[in-house]
Amino acid sequence: MSFSQYNSSLTAGGIRVKPENAYLERKGRDVKATKIANGLIGMLNAGGGTLVYGIADDGTIEDLARGELLEEGVAEHLRSYRTLIHDFIAPPAIIELEEVFMPGGELVFLYHVEPNHERLFQRKDNEEIYLRVADSNRGPLPRDEVKKLEYNKSIRSYEDEPRPDFDPADLDTATCAAYREALRYDGSFADLALKRHLATPRDGQVIYKNAAILLFAKEPEKYIPNASVRYVRYEGTERKSGGSYNVVKEQRFEANIPSMIARAKVFIDASMRDYYYLEMEVGKFLRVSEFPQEAWLEGLVNALCHRSYNLQGNPVLIRHFDDRLEISNSGPLPAYVTVENIQCQRYARNPRIARVLTDLGYVRELNEGVPRIYSAMEEFRLAEPLYVDHDNLVTLTLRSNVAEHKETILGETLVRIETRWEMLNKSQRDMIHLLYSEQGATILEFSAALGLSEQAIRYNLKTLEGLGIVQRFSEKIRDKNAVYRFKEK
Repeated sequence: MSFSQYNSSLTAGGIRVKPENAYLERKGRDVKATKIANGLIGMLNAGGGTLVYGIADDGTIEDLARGELLEEGVAEHLRSYRTLIHDFIAPPAIIELEEVFMPGGELVFLYHVEPNHERLFQRKDNEEIYLRVADSNRGPLPRDEVKKLEYNKSIRSYEDEPRPDFDPADLDTATCAAYREALRYDGSFADLALKRHLATPRDGQVIYKNAAILLFAKEPEKYIPNASVRYVRYEGTERKSGGSYNVVKEQRFEANIPSMIARAKVFIDASMRDYYYLEMEVGKFLRVSEFPQEAWLEGLVNALCHRSYNLQGNPVLIRHFDDRLEISNSGPLPAYVTVENIQCQRYARNPRIARVLTDLGYVRELNEGVPRIYSAMEEFRLAEPLYVDHDNLVTLTLRSNVAEHKETILGETLVRIETRWEMLNKSQRDMIHLLYSEQGATILEFSAALGLSEQAIRYNLKTLEGLGIVQRFSEKIRDKNAVYRFKEK
C-alpha cells in the first residue's frame, strides 16, 4: 500500500528494503542537513527521485520525532531539515517535503525531487555542484565536469519539449495502461503524465512532451523521424555491396520504446545461433547462445535511453555479423562519461525516458546496465565489450566465439564423448578439449600443446579412435603430419 501522496509507487516496506538506485536514497537520523542538501542537488541535476531521511542504509528506521520535546536542541535539529531546501539550494528548486509516519508510528521525511533539465543546481553557501550517479552522489564536481554537465543539459531538454501538434488519440492505450498498473495509479493516464512531467497543462488541455510520444505513442515516427530500431544480419564478418551484397536478414521496429524493446527481444533472440561449450568438469556439451541475452538486450535498452533524439538522421542500428554484434545510437557519450570510464561513470541523457523504463521493469537499476554488459560477457568467457564514440555516434561492439566453432560435432560423436567421459583419463580429456578448440591437430601439435610425449599421444589417440570419437585424416599409412579430428561418420 502506498503511503505517499506524491509518489504512488512508494510503500512503507519498499523504502526500507528496496536497493538504493538513481531515484532512491536513504539517510540515517544523524546525517547533517548539509549532506542531505548535497544529495538533493545531485538528484536535481540528474533524474530526480526521492531521498528518505530517517531510515539508515540497512533499512533500520530511526524515528526523527524521538525525543524532540525532551532532548535539548532536537526541535531546532528538525527545523533545519524542514528549511534546508531554501537554506542550502540555489536556484529555487521543485522539492516537496513530505512528513510521513511508518506503521510503527516513527516519523520519516520524504524529499520528492523533480529535476529541471534547463538549470544547474548548486549549494547556496559554497556553490558546490553535485550529481546523482547510479546509487551514489558524486561531487563536488570539478569545473571541467561542470562544463560538460551544462552542455549536456542543453541537449537533453529535447525530451522535455511540449508538442501541441500531438494528438492524444495516437497514444497506445495498452502501454499507457501497463504504466498505470506498474505504478499502481488509479487516476487517468493524462493525470499520471502530468504528475510525471511527461505532459504540461496549457489552456485547459494536456500537452504531451516528446518523452511521452517516444514512450507511449502508437507511431512515434509520425512526430519524431527515425525514432525506431533497425536490425541487419550480414553473412560473414564485413559489410559488402554490389555483387557481393551480403545482407541476409533485415527488420525494422517502429513503435513506442517499450513495445520496440519487447518485439526486438523476441526477434533478435530467434536470430541468434547456438553453439556447444564443453564443460570439462562433467564432460557435458552445454548449448549456449552466441551472445548472452543480458548483454545485447542491455545494450539495446541503453541505446534507446541515451540516444540524442534531436539528431534525427538515423535510427538505433543493430548490425549482426558472424563474429560480432554492433549497437549504434546517435549522439556523443553524455556528460563526463568516456569510453575509458563508462563502466563506473554513468549518466542519463533522457532521464524521463529512463525513469519510465525503470518503472516498467525494462531497466532494473538505472545506469547499471553497462556493468551488467561487461559481467555477462565475462561469464560467457567472451571478449570485453568495446565502446567507440565517434562523429556523434556511440557504438557498442560485442564479440562472439561462434566463428571458432563453425565445425560442428556430429550428434553421435557428442553422445559418445558424454557417455564415455568417466572412463577417459586426463590426457584423453585434454585432447578432446584441444580438438574442440582447434578443430584438428597433428601428433606434434598435440604434444606441444599438452606437454606429452609423441608416444603417449599416439597411445591415447588409438584409444579415442577405438571409441569412435576421433578420426585420422591422411592418405599415407605413415604420416607424421596426419590431422586428427572428431569422427565425421
